Amino acid sequence: MMDRRVVVKAALVAGVGAVVAACSGGGEDGGRPDGGGQPTESKPVAKLTAEPAVDAKDVPVRRPITVRVADGALTYVKVTNADGKAVAGSFNADRTVWTSSDVLGYGKTYTYAATATGADGKPAQLSGSFSTLTPSQQIRVTVNPADNAEVGVGMPVSVKFTGDVANKAEVEKALAIETSKHVEGSWGWLSDRQVDFRPKEYWPANIQVNVGAKLYGIDLGGGAYARADVSTKFKIGRNQVVKIHTTDHLMHVYRGGAKVKSYPCSNGLDADVNRNTPNGTFVVMSKEPSAIFDNARYGYTNVNKKWACRISNHGEFIHENQDNAANIGKVNTSHGCVNLLEADAKNFFDSALIGDPVEITGSRLGGPVNSDVMDWLVSWSAWQAKSAV
Repeated sequence: MMDRRVVVKAALVAGVGAVVAACSGGGEDGGRPDGGGQPTESKPVAKLTAEPAVDAKDVPVRRPITVRVADGALTYVKVTNADGKAVAGSFNADRTVWTSSDVLGYGKTYTYAATATGADGKPAQLSGSFSTLTPSQQIRVTVNPADNAEVGVGMPVSVKFTGDVANKAEVEKALAIETSKHVEGSWGWLSDRQVDFRPKEYWPANIQVNVGAKLYGIDLGGGAYARADVSTKFKIGRNQVVKIHTTDHLMHVYRGGAKVKSYPCSNGLDADVNRNTPNGTFVVMSKEPSAIFDNARYGYTNVNKKWACRISNHGEFIHENQDNAANIGKVNTSHGCVNLLEADAKNFFDSALIGDPVEITGSRLGGPVNSDVMDWLVSWSAWQAKSAV
């Protein structure tokens, strides 16, 4: 920098001398004793800047680090974390900008050092450090279905959080769905800790679905941040839909719109609305070869039934009940479940996928809309209203 000031001073002195010579009525070249043209201007030095700036605090972790130079070219840039590990990055074509490619960590300090050569041919340097934001809480995020799953055409995509989300719109904007065939759908918030995606109609059969939730670095509200991004890739299987009109005592199975099976069944007791099998569109939520049923209100505990497919968190299953064989296909006598004969229950169990729709009509009891799998129990317009954007 001392050299630069000397050069500038010399230039100023030369300029003053030129003016003085001109006033004294020198020659045609303006009084330059050597007869030359205009004085030579000094070339600019490199000017280095960085973002985040030196000593910056609470830096967002998703914002890239950039180091720039004006009037020169970068020769060296290195950014390291507190452990001395380098942050990955690259230069642009003319080496005037270096940009990081790694995502930063929460509550970390990073140090950078950069050099550049100015248009004056001289080196310039920049060094410093900054620190990233520290969340008040780190929230774990999960997504379902799992990677490589094959699911039914009614399966919702569910993103769940271990803490409450206040900034729902910001979170929803970070969620992405890609499908191998166009599908109209919408996200809907079922609670402060769960947001689901469902299509307007059932998914097309045999398509691929990719879900991305780039939530790391997003303020979920109150200074809480997502612990990590999550994603999943899964397949929609064949189109299989179960239809039950409770008063008919039959459970019909459709594949691709054609009826392929009809099983006699016994549904929830008609005389007691609290024991009715509820109306609505449900999905197969889980499959258990053997399940234990307890309901102290109705006087039974530790009852073991086979080939149980859960269809709601309200307590309804499709399962074997050979003990009720005399009523199956004739009278509704269950406590809300769909009872099948053992062979039929096994046959259906083997055919079912998690996410297969189960459409129930004919009951006096509405669907349990407080369930965390109630995506098909509301109209499309009501579902869209659950979106935060």
